[in-house]
Amino acid sequence: MKGPLFYSKILLFGEYGIIRDSKGLSIPYNFYNGALKTEANHTDEAIKSNENLKRFVSYLETLQTEQSDLVTFDLQALKNDVASGMYFDSSIPQGYGVGSSGALVAAIYDKYAQNKITVLENLTREKLLKLKTIFGFMESFFHGKSSGLDPLNSYLSIPILINSKDNIEATGIPTQSFNGKGAVFLLDSGIVGETAPMVTIFMENLKDQGFRNMLKTQFIKHTDACVENFLGGDMKALFANTKKLSKVVLNHFKPMIPEQFHGIWQNGIDSNDYYLKLCGSGGGGYILGFTEDLEKAKAALKDYKLEVVYQF
Repeated sequence: MKGPLFYSKILLFGEYGIIRDSKGLSIPYNFYNGALKTEANHTDEAIKSNENLKRFVSYLETLQTEQSDLVTFDLQALKNDVASGMYFDSSIPQGYGVGSSGALVAAIYDKYAQNKITVLENLTREKLLKLKTIFGFMESFFHGKSSGLDPLNSYLSIPILINSKDNIEATGIPTQSFNGKGAVFLLDSGIVGETAPMVTIFMENLKDQGFRNMLKTQFIKHTDACVENFLGGDMKALFANTKKLSKVVLNHFKPMIPEQFHGIWQNGIDSNDYYLKLCGSGGGGYILGFTEDLEKAKAALKDYKLEVVYQF
């Protein structure tokens, strides 16, 4: 028995900024997915996933006690399924910034939440925010603190525009052009990233007045512009603003960029062949790239594995 598939996601813009109310844009990425499975499986991954689910169940029991007005689960059914070996069968790489825990949270909510908000109903802003809040509480088991956006994206499988913390909406994105020269791509750093330590560094930096000013006057300003350019299909402005954003990240988010990528990050800015930015919290996993000429970017990054996410 295999449950419905839940996809990975990519936060195109808004990493870290959304903590401080910048805009953000999150899109489903169907290349990776996961589903709950109940048939017996004795691989190491399945056993590890099942152990993880046992701990998650205890966490959800506590959550339900503390937040019974917000969400309740059929805990008995969940416990029985976990006891009989249920695990999350996923191709989504962990620690890569593409939402592996988000897909798991979405799958558990979908199967075991009572009175759940479904994808088929009219998704008002209130419903979206309620879902985001529930998912934030659920996913904080994995990360310490979660916005709830990854599971929301995975659950709904539609692009989500974040206007601010309390204002999110489902959105449409410009149609892909599969023979277009421009592209958004993923660059594999080959290193597994840990979200929690990166968020801790960011929170520490926020204590500094200069860092807060930089966030507001540069990072958030460029992020918001990128979101508007992308949704409006203004690719010329998008690349100009992505370049600015790439520079700001290299100058002010160095700990989040694996050291061996500082050089190629700078090369992209200098050559204009591509611009790199963080994918998720950074520290490893994927790095997100934007290019006006995919062939040029591939040639410049020939030693690395590129996965195209979106073409225009």
